[in-house]
Amino acid sequence: MGMATGSAGLKLGALFPTFEIGTDPGAIRDFAQGVEGLGFDHMMFFDHVLGANKAAHPGLHGPYYHTETFHEPFTLMAFLAGHTRTLGFFTSILILPQRQTVLVAKQAAEVDILSGGRLRLGVGVGWNEVEFIGLGVDFAERGRRLEEQVTVLRLLWTQELVTFAGKYHRILDAGINPLPLQRPIPIWFGGEALPVIRRVVRLADGWLPRTKLFGGWDPAKPRHYDTRDMVAKLHEFAQLAGRDPKTIGLQQFMRAAETTPDDWARHARLLRELGGTHFAIHTMDTGCTSVADHLKVIERFRDTVRAA
Repeated sequence: MGMATGSAGLKLGALFPTFEIGTDPGAIRDFAQGVEGLGFDHMMFFDHVLGANKAAHPGLHGPYYHTETFHEPFTLMAFLAGHTRTLGFFTSILILPQRQTVLVAKQAAEVDILSGGRLRLGVGVGWNEVEFIGLGVDFAERGRRLEEQVTVLRLLWTQELVTFAGKYHRILDAGINPLPLQRPIPIWFGGEALPVIRRVVRLADGWLPRTKLFGGWDPAKPRHYDTRDMVAKLHEFAQLAGRDPKTIGLQQFMRAAETTPDDWARHARLLRELGGTHFAIHTMDTGCTSVADHLKVIERFRDTVRAA
């Protein structure tokens, strides 16, 4: 998928600046083509269907509300598939439990076909209960539902006809047509909690944890997990499960607004040391006011990581 731009096999990516890009299709196209032209391997896409009104839900604690713009990832990736040639697409993450599994299988297969097999499906359980209510899904069941969804997705992507009876799904000798080019499409998990790491080992092709550069393993503060500690946990759980950790991809991204090029270089070296496979930059909140501004930050990230 695409080309590796960092040394030692570390593939570079850029986050689609969904809050700041606006709604001009030309700007969206230009951004994707600009990232591809810089030789990047992949682009990452956030996902939220509904944003809650923070004033009406004071007990809801999360990073995004109704004031943030979210482009729908499957529609967006299908659009960009026609305007790019090598750039990989990575949902990071798609909130899978709040979506209909068979429909996700169909949409993902279509994006994979239109892009020539450039899709990785990153999934997670989400945090916004208001969003789950609006989509008619039980928030409390989201973790268990996701596990069954992964099984169903892989069946639908690899078999002409599927018969399946589980707790959340019932398919009666039916299938999607056409099947995706990748059979199955790679599924990656996002998240940092210990149950997520165990799910990664059991079910996923790769893992996207968030991290800070420093700090220890503190389950009460998941966004302050240290990369080295998290990867050690992944290896520990993989060994207990009899799985080779090298079969699990490792992606991370850094917020340019909170870090420096020295941080990018240092973390790139750490990821290579730990067997990381993908590294991306998040350029929102850096004062960029145009596509060209975002691309300048992304180009600097590329050059810094290449030289690290």
